[in-house]
Amino acid sequence: MPQFSDDLFMGAGATYMGTGNAAATSVFTGTIASTTLTVVSTQSGEPLVVGQYITGSSVTANSYITAATGQNSSGQNTYTLSQSSTVSSNTTMYAAGNALLGDPSPMSLGVGPLGRIYVYDIIPQTLQAANIAASQTPAAAGALTLTAGTSARSVVRADGTTVIQLDVPRAVSIFLTSGGTARTYTVSGYDYYGQAMTENITTVANATTAGKKAFYQVTSVTGAGGGSTTAVTVGTTDVLGLPVRVIDAGYIIKVSFAGALLQNAGTLTVADMTATATSTTGDVRGTFLPTTSASNGSNRLVVAIAVPGIAVGPNATRAGALGVTQA
Repeated sequence: MPQFSDDLFMGAGATYMGTGNAAATSVFTGTIASTTLTVVSTQSGEPLVVGQYITGSSVTANSYITAATGQNSSGQNTYTLSQSSTVSSNTTMYAAGNALLGDPSPMSLGVGPLGRIYVYDIIPQTLQAANIAASQTPAAAGALTLTAGTSARSVVRADGTTVIQLDVPRAVSIFLTSGGTARTYTVSGYDYYGQAMTENITTVANATTAGKKAFYQVTSVTGAGGGSTTAVTVGTTDVLGLPVRVIDAGYIIKVSFAGALLQNAGTLTVADMTATATSTTGDVRGTFLPTTSASNGSNRLVVAIAVPGIAVGPNATRAGALGVTQA
């Protein structure tokens, strides 16, 4: 997991807190034969170190690593434990705390990398009702014709896919004129980090229906259930995607929009914490809808986000920083 700021150059050190003995944590799968621990795969966290407590199903309580003994013939890391256990099948185990450091931890070790402040700075263009798909009346279910309009452009990705690329990550909208039949449209594309994503948006006659997910590139918009008796357009909204996962409003330090010094009282929608994203879940990182002023190509949005240790510390995970895998 790439780190931010000075971590990119200096590397991430272990975190030792002066009032706790949890030097590093790890989740892994492995087996134990007597006092020999074999790590099959690491799921998250730091590499195992001497002194760490090991817990898990059938593991003797208060067992900890006394030595790192290298790799076996299969290339798996092995360790010696302080107490004997028998875990013959591959199971999930946890490493946390450190039996050799004591409590409190040595203050001379410092506290290691802490969190960061991510300053998100964008100037979104004016929202457009039809810059992804111009007005058309589909006679049957199927894909709409996409055409890049104002503040969007048609580009070809490295994999050869042609997409409509927006100015910034933002939710899309579908407009159905009066008298039309409500249909569900599936929007497919990619987020700002190139993850494939989809969203189902059900239209309402004579209204604009906004999606919840922030798309950066759109590959297709496909209707289900039949055609439409009136025109349909697809465009953008002022629901703007956040660059890192925000799970609580408390992590938003400051939001400034259109040059205002005061905090912008917009609408924050925090990251959808569903374990597995679907075409009906929300944005995996969260979105922000500014208030007072509209995007116009000159109003700047600056969001200062407090990024927690799960996103930038030595135990950072991709999901902690960028949310669960898109779907």
